[in-house]
Amino acid sequence: MSFSMTGYGQYSLSYGGYNVLFEMKSVNHRYCEVVFRMPREWTRYEDGLRKIIQRELRRGRIDVFITKELSVESHLNPVLNEEVVASYLEAAKELELRYGMRGNMEISDVLSLPGVLLKPEEAILRVATEDEAWDIALQEGITHALEELVDMRAREGSHLAKDIETRISSLEVYHEKMVELAPHVVTEYRDKLRQRLTEISDGSFDEHKFGMEIAIFADRSNIDEELTRLSSHLTQCRQLLTSPDPVGRKLDFLIQEMNREVNTIGTKAHHLTLVNLVMDMKAELEKIREQAANLE
Repeated sequence: MSFSMTGYGQYSLSYGGYNVLFEMKSVNHRYCEVVFRMPREWTRYEDGLRKIIQRELRRGRIDVFITKELSVESHLNPVLNEEVVASYLEAAKELELRYGMRGNMEISDVLSLPGVLLKPEEAILRVATEDEAWDIALQEGITHALEELVDMRAREGSHLAKDIETRISSLEVYHEKMVELAPHVVTEYRDKLRQRLTEISDGSFDEHKFGMEIAIFADRSNIDEELTRLSSHLTQCRQLLTSPDPVGRKLDFLIQEMNREVNTIGTKAHHLTLVNLVMDMKAELEKIREQAANLE
C-alpha cells in the first residue's frame, strides 16, 4: 500500500485540570524529521513520543504541536484529596480498634477536616508533577493524533497510486507502439534512400555501398535494448505500488532510469512517429515524477 507524505491529524483530551490539544502535520522530506512544539516542562517526554511516531512513519517532515489550557471546571470546583481522606479513615479505624472509641463520622465531618479538599490550582500542581501519569496521557494523545494522520496519508497515497498506475498504463501503450514500429524504421529508411539514389543517379549506384550504409544505419538506430529495459522498469513500477514498504525513493530512481532510456531512444530514432512517442512518454514520466515526489 502506498502512503503519501502529506497529512494532518488532531486529538484532544482532558487531564489534570487541563485541556490538551495534539496536532500533527506532515509534508514531503527526504528523511523522517520530527519537530516538536510543546510546553517546556514536557520536553522530557519528547524522545518517547518521537519513537511512537517513527515506528509508523518512514519519511516526511512531521510537525507536532501540543498545547494546553486550564479547563473551565478547574477554575470552579475544589478537588477531593483521596490520599488524605484515606488516612483519616484509617486513623478512625485505629482509634476504634486500639482504644475502643465509638462514634459516627458524617460526610460533613470528613469534608471539614484539614487537607481533605484542595483548591483547583493545588490539585493541578499535584497532577502536573506526576511524571508517569503525564507521560501516559501524552502518549495516548500522540497515538490518536498519529492514527488520524496515518489514515489521511493512506487515503492520499491511494489516490496518488491510482493516478500513477493510469500513467504507467499510458506508458505501456506508447511502449507497445514503439516495439511495433522499431522493425520498420530501417525498412522505411532503406526504401526512401533507394528511391532518392535512383532519382539522382538514373538507377545506377553501388549496391555494396548501399548495403553498408543500411547496415550502419540499422546498427545506430537499433533500440531493442532500450525497449527491453523500459519494459522491465514499467513492470517494477507496478510492483512497487503494491509493496507495503516505502516506495518513493525507489520509484524516483526508476523514473530517472526510464527517462534515460527514453532519451536514448529519442537520440537514436530517425523516425517522426518514434520522436512523437518519445515526447509523449517524457511528458507522462514528468507527471509521474511529480506525483511520486509525494509518496513515502
